[in-house]
Amino acid sequence: MTEFLAALADPSLPFFRYAVLTGIFASIPFGVIGTYVVVRRISYIAGAISHCILGGVGAGLYLQNALGVSWFGPLHGAVVVALMASLILAMVSMHAKQREDSVIGALWSVGMAAGLLFIAKTPGYSDPMSYLFGNILLITRTDFFFVLALDVLVLGIIGFFYNTFLAICFDEEYAQLRGIRTHWLYLLLLCLVAMTIVLLVRVVGIVMVIALLTLPAAIAGNFARNILQMMVLATLLCSIFIVVGLGASYSLDLPSGPVIILLAAAAYLLALLGLKVTGKK
Repeated sequence: MTEFLAALADPSLPFFRYAVLTGIFASIPFGVIGTYVVVRRISYIAGAISHCILGGVGAGLYLQNALGVSWFGPLHGAVVVALMASLILAMVSMHAKQREDSVIGALWSVGMAAGLLFIAKTPGYSDPMSYLFGNILLITRTDFFFVLALDVLVLGIIGFFYNTFLAICFDEEYAQLRGIRTHWLYLLLLCLVAMTIVLLVRVVGIVMVIALLTLPAAIAGNFARNILQMMVLATLLCSIFIVVGLGASYSLDLPSGPVIILLAAAAYLLALLGLKVTGKK
C-alpha cells in the first residue's frame, strides 16, 4: 500500500489520481441507484442494460475510426444504447404481452453481438477487453467531470422523487391508487440505472458491473434501518472497495476490476457469515 500512496503523490501520474477520485465520486450514484436496484429486484434488467452497452461502445468506435465522426465516441454510444434499452424494457414491462425475461435475454445477447461485430469491422486495433473487464486507469479528466455531473443529476432527481420512488419500490399498486404515475417513474428509474451503469463500466467493465452495483447495497441492506441509511452505507462501502481494490491491484500488479469485485464479494460473504453467527436475519 506504500507504493500505492507514493503513486498518488507522484506528479507524473495524474491519471492515477483521476482514477481514485473518479472511483470515490462514482460511489455516490452506485450506492444510491444500487439501493433501488436491490430493493426493486431489477438486477437482471440492469444486467441486460449493461451488456447492451457493448453495442453502443462498438458503434462509437466504428463511427469514430471508420466514418470519421470524431465527436461521437464509445461513451456517447454507450449512453444512447443504454437509454434505448431502458426505454424498451420499460415499455415491455408496461404494455407488451411478451415475457419480460425473454426480452431481457434477447437484449443481453443482441447488444453484445452487435458490439463485437462493430469492433471487428473497426479499422485498426480495438481491444474490447478494457470494456468487458474495465480499466479504471484509463479514466481521463473529462470522465471525472462526467462523474461529477452524474452525481448532481442523480442526487437532484432522487431528492425530488424520493418518496415516490419509495412507493414504486415497496407498494406500486398503492402508489397507483394514490394517483402516482408509476409507469413513468419506473422508466425514469431505469434511465438512472442506465446512466450509472455506463459510468460503472469504465471502472469494472461490462461483465462485472452488476456485482459492484448490487453487492454494496446488498451488504448495506443487512444493517441499515431505512432506505436513506442503506444508500449512505452502500456509498461508503463502494468507495472503500474501489480505493482498497485499486491499492491492492497496484501493489500486486493485477487488473483492478476483478480485484475490486472479489473484495466486494468477500465482504458480502463475511457479512452473511456474521449475520448467521449472531443469529440475525
